[in-house]
Amino acid sequence: MATENKNFLEKINSSFSLFQWVWVKEKVVFYRLLYTMVDSWMSIVKWMWVLEKQEKNIAFKKILKRFWEELKSWKKLSDCLELYPNIFWEAEVWMVTSWEKTWRLNEVLKWLTEQIEKVDSITRKLKSALTYPWFIILVVLWVVFLMMTMVVPTLLEIFDDKASLPETTQALIFISDMFRDYWYLMITFFILFIIFVLVWKKTPTWKYIFSKIILSLPIVWDVAKKIILSKFSRVFAWLISSWVSIVESLKITSEAVWSEVYRQRIVLLSEDVKSGIKIWESIEWDELFPEMMIQMIKVWEDTAKLDETILKVADFYDEQVDTVIWMLNKLLEPIIIIFLALIVGFIALAIIEPIMDIADTVTWG
Repeated sequence: MATENKNFLEKINSSFSLFQWVWVKEKVVFYRLLYTMVDSWMSIVKWMWVLEKQEKNIAFKKILKRFWEELKSWKKLSDCLELYPNIFWEAEVWMVTSWEKTWRLNEVLKWLTEQIEKVDSITRKLKSALTYPWFIILVVLWVVFLMMTMVVPTLLEIFDDKASLPETTQALIFISDMFRDYWYLMITFFILFIIFVLVWKKTPTWKYIFSKIILSLPIVWDVAKKIILSKFSRVFAWLISSWVSIVESLKITSEAVWSEVYRQRIVLLSEDVKSGIKIWESIEWDELFPEMMIQMIKVWEDTAKLDETILKVADFYDEQVDTVIWMLNKLLEPIIIIFLALIVGFIALAIIEPIMDIADTVTWG
């Protein structure tokens, strides 16, 4: 009976763990402090207790407390990490498992911290680059909504015969009426569309279609490809440097990349390697992998230093991502300005054109 109750409580805890969130920076601090304490030969149970007491994030605090309880029961750190797959990546678990067997956990914790920071740095830079344009777009939409519901209707009241107005003005009136009379339907449709996308994107078909669309956009494709290849290279290097087999490393890495197109291709790559085909032979003519990456793998795969080569590839693409994000920031500013100018120009033209027609009529009259 006691065992059944314990299993029931574990299932409940596992369900609630899906709603717990730990930021990457908190995970990095966790690994860094862990490395410092392990390096000082402090008991693993004791340092987990110390980390739990100083943690501010309530969700992470509960997780660390459970780690402490599991470790007291002679569980391994890798066993603890496996309890929260939505927080600790499978690649991290594999690395910790491999290095626990060699009693060099402090080394892997230090290295893991550095690599996670590099992966997170790219993500943060991309989010930072996209924050400004998204903010501007939201502000523009709000301003347009206010103009269409409050400003434009007042200005257009000066025209009595709306049927004789220019096409641009009539289009503006139609848009204004839509915003003013059907705003609640527009908001409802927008919310339903977002819900539909959130639900649909979880299906394999949508994931693949979405990835295909992203990888077909001219500028976005370049950024997305470099980010995917950087993450793929770094996670793959983590695993093979921890003596995980290449086939297993590829399967785990396929789950780490966000693109469904790349995920399916990497799974096929693992099957090719399993059947005896070398990595570079499998991807040699694949446009998803650039020639430079293929040639580096081809040279270094034969020298048994694949992990070092893959890390160099990851570092290279990190630098490339920095450059592309910088260029993206520079390109987005004029694009946003042009977008604003078109909106303002359309509204101004739609209002000024009939006024100019009236002025011409009065002048000729």
